[in-house]
Amino acid sequence: MTDNAPGVLEGAIAPSVNTALYGHQEAQDFLAQSYRSGKGHHALLIEGPEGIGKATLAFRFANHVLSHPDPSTAPERLAAPDAASAVSRQIASGASHNLLHLTRPVDEKTGKAKSAITVDEVRKAGHFFSQTSGSGNWRIVIIDPADDLNRNAANAILKILEEPPKRALFLVLSHAPGKLLPTIRSRCQPLRLSPLGDGELTAALKHLGYAFRSDEEAHKVLSLAAGSVSRALKIINYGGLDIIAAFDKVVSQTGPSQRKAMHQIADALSGRDNEAAFDFFVEHILDHAADAARAAARAGDLATAERHARLTSTIAERFRVSAAYNLDRKQTILDAFGDLFG
Repeated sequence: MTDNAPGVLEGAIAPSVNTALYGHQEAQDFLAQSYRSGKGHHALLIEGPEGIGKATLAFRFANHVLSHPDPSTAPERLAAPDAASAVSRQIASGASHNLLHLTRPVDEKTGKAKSAITVDEVRKAGHFFSQTSGSGNWRIVIIDPADDLNRNAANAILKILEEPPKRALFLVLSHAPGKLLPTIRSRCQPLRLSPLGDGELTAALKHLGYAFRSDEEAHKVLSLAAGSVSRALKIINYGGLDIIAAFDKVVSQTGPSQRKAMHQIADALSGRDNEAAFDFFVEHILDHAADAARAAARAGDLATAERHARLTSTIAERFRVSAAYNLDRKQTILDAFGDLFG
């Protein structure tokens, strides 16, 4: 089963309807037992790399809470949601009066997700909490991910976190919690998720209908995916291997041949109908710069490590600004290459 809603990759299942979760058993047990104790925190910061199941876990826990509104009688473990239950059907359809999913809104003109979660989206949370729940149930807000909050939206969320309504639960997802406002982090209980193991990732892909055709393919995809289902899908369905090969060609060359290779990859990724492949490239170039920083740090070359760390931030900011102001994508890619190899 797939879901072609904005932001959902080809071959993936939207977290709101996904009943299968691979890995993270310790985190699941913690959530179930913390809730059952009646002493759970009102805001959880679920952190970890993109594509490892944070949103699926958040929706699973939300389903658990809404299905068992009295913590003292809730099961000791999270179970796969019952797709036929009223709670699951309401969550899957986006019709639950007790769950609000805050994510990047869709641009009505383009049909694609905008570059940030805006303060207008966060105001929905204020309206959501102002309404009285007819069932007296919990009110749950999933912020997916909080990394996408712009500054005004982040400050608006902070105000709600500082004075949370009764029976309110915030599930704040983050791929890079260090980039969040420190005041938001301080008001959340962190729950760190690790990348999936090879067996878990293989099982997750099989659940999505993909089986490796050879041991060689499995080794290549698993090593490059780094425990992320979304990264694996970008490699499999969006030409990720070709992007990596083209990037490696740029790295291995110099002079005119390198500039030619840069333009080739920029031309291939500049189309607006190629969002997932472009996102994969952005992730890859940032990983390349960050890996260089880590390698230098391990070697004790702190000056080089600091330089590469600043470079990583510069490139990330370049792509962020480009997305926010809809700048020319090809030129942004070439500028990023200039930052890296200039």
